[in-house]
Amino acid sequence: MSAMRNAVSVSGVLLALLSPAYAFDGEPRPTVPIIPEHQAGKTDVSPLQALRNGARQYYSGDKAGALSSLQYAAENGEPRAAWKLGKMYETGDGVQEDDSKAFQYYSQVIRQHDVDRMDSPSVPYVSSAYVALGKFFMRGIDGVLPKNAQSAEKSFRYAAFNFGDSQAQYELGLMYQNHRNLDAVRWFNLAAIKGHIGAQARLGETLYEMAQSDRRRARGLMWMSIAQRQTHGGPDGWIDALHEAYFARASEDIRRQAKSLTDTWIRRNRPDLEAPISAQAATTAASE
Repeated sequence: MSAMRNAVSVSGVLLALLSPAYAFDGEPRPTVPIIPEHQAGKTDVSPLQALRNGARQYYSGDKAGALSSLQYAAENGEPRAAWKLGKMYETGDGVQEDDSKAFQYYSQVIRQHDVDRMDSPSVPYVSSAYVALGKFFMRGIDGVLPKNAQSAEKSFRYAAFNFGDSQAQYELGLMYQNHRNLDAVRWFNLAAIKGHIGAQARLGETLYEMAQSDRRRARGLMWMSIAQRQTHGGPDGWIDALHEAYFARASEDIRRQAKSLTDTWIRRNRPDLEAPISAQAATTAASE
């Protein structure tokens, strides 16, 4: 039995929702083909070629053409096309935002992609689809999909365990934070060491709150500082705010320890982040 068959069998809820013969309310529905009418019967176009055509059209700005090509590729079993369609409908990228359609396409990636080799180029898309479904289960879809935290957790856990997906690990950490902090630390840490910046920030926050010594608080502030160093002035404003709040709470000794730990980590793991800071320090010193 393949990895994907095992994945679908982990949850009766997932199995029902991913079945092509059922709608989200569990009632039988006829299967409606998603292949564009004007491309029907084009047996001379392979799913891979349609995917490539769609990618070229998408990046050239022809998203209507890309949609048609990707639909053809997805209908003919190309999981990467189905994943891209899910992302487009989820974010309203070139199409009207539609969570229901996004859920269907992400489900198709999992339902149709029977992978035996874990080094398949499609594996990252399958993993990402599990994470996307988990998020939909967490928040629900109005009139279509009820919230189901248990199914969300199962989706995240499958992607985290079987694919080592850092986003899935982060989502699990968020689910466990504040009531199962040791589990939260475990998942945040796994994602943090892979470079997931949000996980680094939340790992630091959780460690700081759990700490019973200044040394451990400094360790927590270190992770928040590492995340803040990478996003300062960027779109993740919550990380700046989080770091600022805990920096204000910390004593001078904790701040000194955290700075030393942060500098050491940056030097060993992200030396590319040292240069801008050094240049800034040199500019400041020259102006004094």
